[in-house]
Amino acid sequence: MKKVLLTGATGFLGKNLTKVLSSQYDLHGIGSNFDLRSQEICNKLIRDGGFDIVVHAAGSVGGILANRENPGKFMYENLIMGANIIEASRIYSVGKFILLGTVCAYPKFTPVPFEEKRIWSGYPEETNAPYGIAKKTLMKLLETYHEQYKMNCVNLIPVNMYGPHDHFNLTSSHVIPALILKFYNAMKNGDREVRVWGTGEASREFLFALDCAEAVRLAIEKDVDPEPINVGTGKEIKIKDLVTEIGEQMGYEGRIVWESDKPDGQPRRCLDTTRAKARLGFEAKTDFQTGLKQTIEWFLGEQKCT
Repeated sequence: MKKVLLTGATGFLGKNLTKVLSSQYDLHGIGSNFDLRSQEICNKLIRDGGFDIVVHAAGSVGGILANRENPGKFMYENLIMGANIIEASRIYSVGKFILLGTVCAYPKFTPVPFEEKRIWSGYPEETNAPYGIAKKTLMKLLETYHEQYKMNCVNLIPVNMYGPHDHFNLTSSHVIPALILKFYNAMKNGDREVRVWGTGEASREFLFALDCAEAVRLAIEKDVDPEPINVGTGKEIKIKDLVTEIGEQMGYEGRIVWESDKPDGQPRRCLDTTRAKARLGFEAKTDFQTGLKQTIEWFLGEQKCT
């Protein structure tokens, strides 16, 4: 049985990865108990672990507000953690390294659907550019390590994810958990309106986290080169339609107020998933309404436990 190190195992994606990978591999997950900003710690972890595969899902992440308030933190921590664990994996000859990148790495005005060849054709959307630049720098680092050291590595670019175990708060959450929490609080407090940033005209593509975990499992098993591979559904939804869907599923009957003076973020996000199907045999299986229902049910269940 292959021995797999999963960084970021206590995070949102990490918990979903653990669910998918733990039954098939000798999985060793680490969270914030390991400070990956230290090269010494990373070297010791890889040297002593004897891992066949490293899946790097750890990251310093957040929504638009968190990115605006912590650009230096997000860029530094993502760069240093990734570079350290990649270098340690090279030094101690890990069999395969899988990096979870981000759709935020794409240029702001990438033609839709996003093709992997476009990733270096412009500057990312400003509100999360430091995070996106850090991640695509790590992708390029892996490509150069493959070229120079013959390191076996895979660059996955997941689109925005959602699902059980997500982080639900109003300052650092991504759009779906933030909206679910807003509606929940409004219903609990009897508020007759919910205020949402932006115009609602921007679009996003959303991937159920367990589907992303399946793509990682396929990346472990398949022999692919480090050229970036989009991981998504290939379908987009406008934010205004997303808000309506969440409100209806939660039973909210108040009105939506759009704060059009606040940023929309990137105008559109939708991936070309041709390469994922061709190289990994991956296609997302969870339709959005079903995945959203499961996410809301998980969130409500957690509220009953607190």
